Amino acid sequence: MANASELRKLAETDTIQEIPKEQYGPVITNPPFVFVDGSFNTRDLGLVPDSPIRAGFIYRSGALTTLTDNGKAVMAGKLGIKRVFDIRSPEEREKGPDPEIEGVENTWHRNARPDSTPDLDKFVSGVGEAGYEDMYLEVIDVYSAAWKDILEHIRDRPSDPLMYHCTAGRDRTGVISGLLLTLAGASPDTVTLDYLLSRIGTEPVRKHLLAFAMAGTHAKSEDQPGFLNLCSLTAASWHAFVNGVQRDYGGFEKFVTEKLGFSVDDVAIIKKNLTTS
Repeated sequence: MANASELRKLAETDTIQEIPKEQYGPVITNPPFVFVDGSFNTRDLGLVPDSPIRAGFIYRSGALTTLTDNGKAVMAGKLGIKRVFDIRSPEEREKGPDPEIEGVENTWHRNARPDSTPDLDKFVSGVGEAGYEDMYLEVIDVYSAAWKDILEHIRDRPSDPLMYHCTAGRDRTGVISGLLLTLAGASPDTVTLDYLLSRIGTEPVRKHLLAFAMAGTHAKSEDQPGFLNLCSLTAASWHAFVNGVQRDYGGFEKFVTEKLGFSVDDVAIIKKNLTTS
């Protein structure tokens, strides 16, 4: 298992630069990553270095569309996952619905409104901080029903391991992961590291995701200003979003109570269930 500094160094590889398989292969087959055949960017939030979340409870991943029979067996058996939350739009889900796995409950909520097309102009300056702040603040609003469902599961079903995913397993999935790690008491460095690890976890499908991003943004080429910033993961972009949550909601915990409607007692139970079995 690589240490935090080694993981972060590899995770900071520019998105236009290929990470050789001999470098990323040993990483994505060891903790905090979990090998589930047919998935990618799959990891246990409790195994991220210095994570306060208990291991074997919260899993995050990219799309599960190509999950193999072996992958399904690992999820239901070895990992003991009882519920999968699909954090994708109706269009994404229609193109690749989650597989049915015996003993695993699939949950999906229609988003509150359609996702906006990212404005590449907002990603031009710096490393795209302004664009990421806007995009992620929209994400926590548009997908608030999914966030609420995941938190209710943690509150009410602490013995049932869960997994959530979007398409790449890095943005929408990264936002809810950052929220959960923060509630559990993780340091900002630990939260940021987990966010950046998606750069490594998505390397096997990097070219596919670049094409997905081009289609979703209507970019004319990878050289269009702002595009590569949109496709990159940086600590500065994550911190810009966190600052936006602090400004607009007073922080993640107040977002959970005031926006999602959980009580202070609910939050205390969620925190306990995240960290102790």
